[in-house]
Amino acid sequence: MDAPQTGIGLALSTFLLQKPQSAKLVVVARSKQPLEELATQYPADQVQVLAGDLNDFSLAKKAVDLAVSKWGKLDGMVLNHGVLGPVDRIANNDPQDWRSCFDVNLFSSIAFVSGRFAFHSILCETFFGADTSVKVTAALPHLRESKGRIVFTSSGAASKHFTGWGAYGCSKAAVEHLAMELPVEEPDIIAVSVKPGVVDTEMMRQVRIDHASTQDAKDVELFNNLHKKGVLLQPHQPGNVLARLALGCPQELSGKNLTWDDECLKDFQDS
Repeated sequence: MDAPQTGIGLALSTFLLQKPQSAKLVVVARSKQPLEELATQYPADQVQVLAGDLNDFSLAKKAVDLAVSKWGKLDGMVLNHGVLGPVDRIANNDPQDWRSCFDVNLFSSIAFVSGRFAFHSILCETFFGADTSVKVTAALPHLRESKGRIVFTSSGAASKHFTGWGAYGCSKAAVEHLAMELPVEEPDIIAVSVKPGVVDTEMMRQVRIDHASTQDAKDVELFNNLHKKGVLLQPHQPGNVLARLALGCPQELSGKNLTWDDECLKDFQDS
């Protein structure tokens, strides 16, 4: 489970850790302190903490290795992390900023998933000119063995445009394609992506305040009005859906890109 320190990540981690689920989790985020605060609320053998920057693709192998060394297997992953920026019109964007966004939102997810993957030689050399190569073994071999599940957090921006969100939307569209492709190539693994809706999170605060000047006024007004009216979703609403899918996503949903409140997810939503 990555990005569990706030918002949707915290909500779904809490759901998984609490009884009756009592799941065992490796939680991954940049900042260690909130992870440790989460871990102290549960038995010592239930939560393992790993702090690091998701731009460092080796973090994925460390997380997988930690889970397998501690509990002997890996049953599933929730890849919930993401960054919004750069938020600006494409004409004003630096390709390096898009690279940073894709590193976190897409390539680090591939790093968590991939069984054998030459990160820099395939991705960075092909697209960005770097020539270093590091091959690692990540989650796929373990998930094949456990017939496990991968849940990706997507976004409405993957299929709907918002001015200034080009990098974020493109990266999330690529994540959705990854979720479609995986079950075709790996029939023993279930993968699904879920759009969580418009949620009251730190990212949504950034949209309304920090990046207001680089978006269309109508979009900023839309999100401000949702906030003022108190109709933003609470993190646990989509978060609990993601958590239940991680525990038991059925085969018939594998490869699908869904919205958290889709009718086919009715059994995964809070009653």
